[in-house]
Amino acid sequence: MGAQPANVMTIGQLARRSSVPVKRLRECERLGLLYTLGRSESNYRLFDESTLWCLRVIATLRSLGLTLKEIQKISGIYCGGARGAIGLELKAGLADASRRIEARIRDLEEVQGRIEAFQAKYASGLEGRDELALYAQDPRRGGVRAAS
Repeated sequence: MGAQPANVMTIGQLARRSSVPVKRLRECERLGLLYTLGRSESNYRLFDESTLWCLRVIATLRSLGLTLKEIQKISGIYCGGARGAIGLELKAGLADASRRIEARIRDLEEVQGRIEAFQAKYASGLEGRDELALYAQDPRRGGVRAAS
C-alpha cells in the first residue's frame, strides 16, 4: 500500500469520530457533499480531517432546516467556484426552510386544537370520574353497534 496522508480514516472510523451514522455518511458521499481520498486497495472508503469540516457545514445547514438536496445544490455552487452565488442560493434555501417550518407549525397548531377539543369533550373520562366515552362505544364490548 502506498504512502497515505496522516489521519486517514475509513468510514467506520469517521462515523465514530463524527457521531454520524455510516448510512448517513454514505448518503452524503453519494450526494458529493464530502471530501474523500477515494478508496483503499481493499476498496474501503477513505477520508481525512477535511471531511470533518464538511460534516460541520452539513450539520450547520441541516440545523437551519435545509434538506440534503438543498445543501447539495449549495455545495455544487461552492465547488464550481461561483462563490458569490452561494449567498443567493442559501437565502433561497432558508426561505424555503422557513416556509416548511411555518407549515409544520400550522399543522401542529391544528393538532393542538384537536387535543384541546378532545380534552374538553372527554374531560370527565380523562379525570377518571367515568368511563372514557371514546372506548365505551366499542361494538365488541357491548357498546354502540356499528351500522351493518
